[in-house]
Amino acid sequence: MEHIGSLILMIMSEILLLGIAIFLKKEKKSQLKTAFYFVILCLSSWTFCSILQVLFQNTDIDPFFWEKLAGFGVCFSPVAFLTLSQVFAKTKIEFKWYHLLILVIPITTVILTFTNEYHHLVFVNYSINMNETIYGKYFNNVYSIFNGVLYATALFYFLRYSIKNSGFFSRQSLLIIIGTCIPLFFNGLGTLRVIPVTMYMTPISFSFLAFCFAIAIFKFKFLKLAPIALQRIVDRMSDSYIVINEENTITDFNKTLLDTLKIKDENVRNKNIFDFINKHGINEEKMQQALIKVKSSPVTETFEIKIEKVQKYFTVEINAIRQRDQFLGTLILFKDITQHKQDMETIHRNQDILVERERLASLGQMIGGIAHNLKTPIMSISGATEGLNDLIKEYDASIDNPQVNSEDHHAIAKDMSGWIEKIRGYLEYMSDVITAVKGQAVNFSEEQNFTFTIADLIKHVNILMKHELKNAIVYLNTDIRCDENTKMTGNMNSLVQVINNMISNAIQAYAGVPDKNIDLTISEDNDNIIISVKDYGPGLPEKVQEKLFKEMITTKGKNGTGLGLYMSYSNIKAHFNGDITVYTKQGEGTTFNIILPIMYKL
Repeated sequence: MEHIGSLILMIMSEILLLGIAIFLKKEKKSQLKTAFYFVILCLSSWTFCSILQVLFQNTDIDPFFWEKLAGFGVCFSPVAFLTLSQVFAKTKIEFKWYHLLILVIPITTVILTFTNEYHHLVFVNYSINMNETIYGKYFNNVYSIFNGVLYATALFYFLRYSIKNSGFFSRQSLLIIIGTCIPLFFNGLGTLRVIPVTMYMTPISFSFLAFCFAIAIFKFKFLKLAPIALQRIVDRMSDSYIVINEENTITDFNKTLLDTLKIKDENVRNKNIFDFINKHGINEEKMQQALIKVKSSPVTETFEIKIEKVQKYFTVEINAIRQRDQFLGTLILFKDITQHKQDMETIHRNQDILVERERLASLGQMIGGIAHNLKTPIMSISGATEGLNDLIKEYDASIDNPQVNSEDHHAIAKDMSGWIEKIRGYLEYMSDVITAVKGQAVNFSEEQNFTFTIADLIKHVNILMKHELKNAIVYLNTDIRCDENTKMTGNMNSLVQVINNMISNAIQAYAGVPDKNIDLTISEDNDNIIISVKDYGPGLPEKVQEKLFKEMITTKGKNGTGLGLYMSYSNIKAHFNGDITVYTKQGEGTTFNIILPIMYKL
């Protein structure tokens, strides 16, 4: 039998096409699947009629009869490919009535083919050998042009959106394009009589097309993906991205990149990534190191940059694109964090304002205590000076008095000495107050680390809290269960501020109820010094306990900022590498424990 080789190849092509059609039944219904069915139907009918033409070539049946039947598949194939390309490009298309106009030429061609013997507009002379075939005026001037335009348009859409989507998807569409080009190529060579080609060459070449389709479907799951949908998604992403190949050439990017950096397509596509980043002021060394790392190992490299040209901050995330452990390229993602940076700056500014407000409130409270603490010794010193003044007058009057003897002079001197001792005591107390206050005032602006004893710590606490405790009629019971001469190093003023804040909170827990107690206990437990402040108030609500130390929270309503304990916790962590714990029970009170590691003990 002649053309046995052609017959085998066409049968293989038909089997592949039918296999694909069967496989499509398992896929979820979609426009892409329907368009694909249309293509398969045209190719399958065309190939099947060509097979029958070979099988019945030695019978009385005119070979042109099978060509007429094949005309259904041949004439509608360009429309099928154009439809598939449109769905491929747009994911889903809406059909209008005027779309049916594209079927006018295929339907006309089929009719003219069946009636060819009356007008010879399609074939003047038909032969299985294309070199011997003479085409009619309609075929040459209408159908061929129409076919060429539709195939060219379909290929344009496949090619355009394959390049636009890049990477993984381009492999699928590239298979479709190559498969489509092969039959066009051989058919074109036969039509132009460049090489001797039979009519069977076109359906045979479709076996290669069917093979490409099979790979695209079974290997790359073509129908399960919607390339243009993905492109639309990435174009609407808030983050920008760039894809580069092994030669560090930019092969793909999204519209967000162009909009964010205010650049045009031609300023990015096919540019070297290092030329691109240098132009936008991105650190080349960081980028180069990151690209080397992701290429050699499956890691993600991240760093922050600022692009001065657009005054924006970005987190740059770099990942390798691999398929079956083979390096294909690199994805560079630019996450715009400008708003986040601005929000953080606003938060820090607001937090600084709150911290300053809290400090000023503490300073105001401390000044009130200072005024009260200094008022008593100043009044006492004033009284002592009056007493000394009276003694001086008495002594002066007694100088010329013969009745005043030496014992009287010694008595006056003793009284004067007594007043001076009292003044000295008052002055020492005032000096201690000033020292304590100076330390706390300095703590607002600078850090001071020095050695101090537990006795020094308690002395400063008592001086600074005396007025507030007295004013609230609350008693501070101090219990030192370790050597009060134990020396520690660190920022004592900061520690005093933390303890005083806890005592103030304990006072406020009593809500103005007088004659209450607060226990201040200092003990040593293994490798830690533990300072405990305990009140016997109502305890902390559960919702407050959960957020304590984690954020600024207050139980004082508009009278509190929530910074006290938040700052206290930060202070102990930062200045002493310590910790603060809390134990509270509704109706029984609250205990705060300041835990300082022994490493700060001398």
